[in-house]
Amino acid sequence: MPHTVAMLKVELLISLGGFALWLFCLIDVVGTDTGRVRNLPKLWWLLIVLFFPFIGSIAWLVAGRPEGRAAGHHGRPAFPEYDRPGRFAATDDSLDEEFLRGVRERAEEQRRRYDAERRKKQQPDDDSA
Repeated sequence: MPHTVAMLKVELLISLGGFALWLFCLIDVVGTDTGRVRNLPKLWWLLIVLFFPFIGSIAWLVAGRPEGRAAGHHGRPAFPEYDRPGRFAATDDSLDEEFLRGVRERAEEQRRRYDAERRKKQQPDDDSA
């Protein structure tokens, strides 16, 4: 009798593992971008994983899942400019200060022009009153 209980526990553990694998692959197929799926259209992979749970799940992991996908990473990064290799990085503090000074001067000039235009528009309203 104890031998059968141990065997039932092993079978239950294997069944739960297979179910977890099937569920993971099913969610992974649904969540993967259509353009990144390999070898078959996404709908075919979904049907294979649905109707052939164990073999379909293994096939999805080996032949259908996009290559190079990081664990838990779906889709594009939120800020792709940070992932671009060779992106510009500041190297000279004096050039940075010069650039920021120029930005501040342009902003101040724009502010002055805006204020002058606003005063010019308000003057005719004041004369008619």
